[in-house]
Amino acid sequence: MTHTTRVLAGAAAAAALSLSLSGCAETADADPKKLTVSTFGFGADRFEKTVVEPFEKKTGIDVTVETGANADRLTKLRVNKANPTVDVVMITDLFAAMGQKQGLFDTIDPKKVPNLSKIYDFAKSEDGYGPAYTYQLLGMLYRTDKFSEPPTLKELWKAEHKGKVAVPDMSTSAGMPFLEATSATYGTGPKDADAGFKKLSDLKPHVLKFFNRSTELVSLLDRGEVEMAPGLDLFAVDPAKAGKPIGWAPFDKGRFVAANTAQIVKGSKNKAGAEKFIDYLLSADVQEKAAASFNDKPVNKDAKVPASLTKVAGKAATDPSAAGFTSPDLGYAVDHNDAWVDRFQREVSG
Repeated sequence: MTHTTRVLAGAAAAAALSLSLSGCAETADADPKKLTVSTFGFGADRFEKTVVEPFEKKTGIDVTVETGANADRLTKLRVNKANPTVDVVMITDLFAAMGQKQGLFDTIDPKKVPNLSKIYDFAKSEDGYGPAYTYQLLGMLYRTDKFSEPPTLKELWKAEHKGKVAVPDMSTSAGMPFLEATSATYGTGPKDADAGFKKLSDLKPHVLKFFNRSTELVSLLDRGEVEMAPGLDLFAVDPAKAGKPIGWAPFDKGRFVAANTAQIVKGSKNKAGAEKFIDYLLSADVQEKAAASFNDKPVNKDAKVPASLTKVAGKAATDPSAAGFTSPDLGYAVDHNDAWVDRFQREVSG
């Protein structure tokens, strides 16, 4: 009989670090019928019901699910690098690039994951690592009852919106792309960080909240405390379904895809099971169910996109490349991440 167990990655990472430092870390044994998947806390219950439980029934593999923030889960992987306790990590593209650079993730054999051939090119890793299994789009979340037309990025700096703006912290999925979109709008391009930070520093007096969690942002918009905020289209879907006056619109410049990826941990005790899980995750049927259940836009070209997603993001929900969206230069972002996070805290949010 299969089962799913929830573990909090933050606590697990702390415990793993303690054991590692004391030299008492336990050795995980290989078991082809057991798999540990680390994923996001947001929508985890629906993910388990829609994806994990059917996978368990189909394969007979028992899946343990860990949840937590990207940074916490990456820390746990570093601590346990010599003896990993996780097989599959579902993590944002930026943190995936960090993990790849640190040697934490393994490449995938396309023959073992045949559904790789059915996904969009932007979802594939050029270096053979795990693919994107869903994506979000950077743009402006806003109160539709406060704007006659969708606001552009430049609207944030207008005096009439002072104190009614929220901005993503650099630790969020939208943080780095928003900096690059600001740099593209006010500078020579997305890598012109000096221009981006100058404008964000000027924006500081307008900002009611620098948010760290999507739930925090949605709550601020729902209560009307915030009228607009740079963010991902995903977080407008449920409010729109509920009939709330919250919409999303793309920026004029700096249209970036923020992808969630599925990575196999290097040294996984069950790589074959991990490849089966990722292949299952990429199948058209599962992609459609995930889109309907927790708003994950599919990367499988054969999967149908629910009307609730196209209502928010338009044609970009089915073909982001045709709508002008591109993937950010993740290698460049990883190289500058620490400096940019520090600079953001000093010049913008501090």
